[in-house]
Amino acid sequence: MDELQDIVRHAEAKQFNDQDYETTKVLAESYVELITLLKSKDVSMRRLRKLLFGASTEKTASVVGDKSTSEALPLDEEDAATNATDEADPTAPQNDSPKSGKGHGRNGADAYQGAEKIEVPHESLQPGDACPECGDGTVYETTRPGVLVRITGQAPVAAKVYRLQKLRCGLCGKVFTADPPKGVGNKKYDATAGSMIGLLKYGTGMPFNRMQGLQGNFGIPLPASTQWEIVSGVAKQVRPVHGELIRQAAQGEVVYNDDTTIKILQRMGKRERQDALTRGSADGQDKKPRTGLFTSGIVSTRDGGRIALFFSGRKHAGENLGDVLAGRVKALTPPIQMCDALSRNLPKELETIVANCLAHGRRQFVDVAESFPNQCRHVLESLAVVYRNDATARKRKLSPTARLKFHQAHSGSTMETLHAWLTRQFDERLAEPNSSLGGAIAYMLRHWEKLTLFLRQPGAPLDNNLCERALKKVILHRKNALFYKTENGAHVGDLFMSLIHTCQLCGADPFDYLTELQRHASALAARPEAWMPWNYRQTLDALATSPTTIR
Repeated sequence: MDELQDIVRHAEAKQFNDQDYETTKVLAESYVELITLLKSKDVSMRRLRKLLFGASTEKTASVVGDKSTSEALPLDEEDAATNATDEADPTAPQNDSPKSGKGHGRNGADAYQGAEKIEVPHESLQPGDACPECGDGTVYETTRPGVLVRITGQAPVAAKVYRLQKLRCGLCGKVFTADPPKGVGNKKYDATAGSMIGLLKYGTGMPFNRMQGLQGNFGIPLPASTQWEIVSGVAKQVRPVHGELIRQAAQGEVVYNDDTTIKILQRMGKRERQDALTRGSADGQDKKPRTGLFTSGIVSTRDGGRIALFFSGRKHAGENLGDVLAGRVKALTPPIQMCDALSRNLPKELETIVANCLAHGRRQFVDVAESFPNQCRHVLESLAVVYRNDATARKRKLSPTARLKFHQAHSGSTMETLHAWLTRQFDERLAEPNSSLGGAIAYMLRHWEKLTLFLRQPGAPLDNNLCERALKKVILHRKNALFYKTENGAHVGDLFMSLIHTCQLCGADPFDYLTELQRHASALAARPEAWMPWNYRQTLDALATSPTTIR
């Protein structure tokens, strides 16, 4: 600002005319005002710039520079916290293996777990034959065969045309048609077709019309309307297991929830206004109905297992979580709920132990780091200690109780120091409360108890990133398909996304899982609890050995 004022004074001294002087002055003042707006409204403007120019990483070194954190932190970059855990938990498993870097080479043959394995015998030799080279020894089979990997392309949904030969009697006219090959089945669309379409649409965000064009290029027509008929039929078959996922998610120890916006055309525009008027007159309600549409993501964890659920409609994340927890066994203690600080994420009538997302609090400082680099560096480096300690606890596979003690021993003092520093910024008037930095500090202080629940409650997570990653499924679909046409279409999407993401969280193959659910629809309807993604393979084995037991 001083530089710009000097320029204005120099212009005045050189006897610019009044109009030139005023123009220069207004230009300088406008520039300063623009910079001030960018700083004071940094949160919204920063997000706008991310949309225009792409998002950058939020790592501490990228946000506040490459200054070494070892000067300000009690732990060094090589995990000094790991060496300090002996007193807190001497029985914890040790892992002294060197840290390996990320590889950038080619994938080995073992990485292709879904590839077809073909055994190729030697064309002229067998184990025990005489060696053709020396003539004296005998050859034997080695434990490691030679390996070749060959990758081919194909249509996502393939097709086979069976041309059945027909013979007609020249005298009586009787027609004899060849029987189809064994295993062809009596349905045009195999269960694998429904699994592939569902996985592409709701797992990777490929719209039906884009899939239609791709299949057309391969010469295998698959209209968008046909794809919808297939996936809606699959949804009816697998709906029982979705209900079982909801029932089991209600018993979770830790539940994460959040929501994002969505479009459902049936609930928008003139049709929705007419429906709202009809509902209002029938219910005798005069209040203005809610107009927002959301998809809520809920991730429930218990005994190391994870279940992902999605619900689309008018309800907020807290209301959908309340519907899920209504099925919770009464004898269980209230679960830990991880969410951000929005009130709409809380179930109104059910008790939970609420923890707030530390990553949301951290992001408040990331957004204003350009304007207040020194203050933000202090906060980000303090939180880096906590996250590094949590990574150590995860690496050592500590139990919830041992993890709590570890954080109390190694993160507690850091958080106490940070809280004192945040409080001092206001008490000593070091930060303006109405500034963007003041807003970030006020957010942390206002929600401090819930942000630091991990220091008091066993099993409490640091952040809501698990649910945020789950909602990427919804956002990916929204970016590609833009909207759902009907509520039923949204419910079908929620069902597929729930099953697909739950499979991914527990390491199951979603394509194989959806296929087996369709092939055993009758057994699924009888006992859906036996078909959870993490144990469906055991169910298939039991079904193969004793079909009547599972049915």
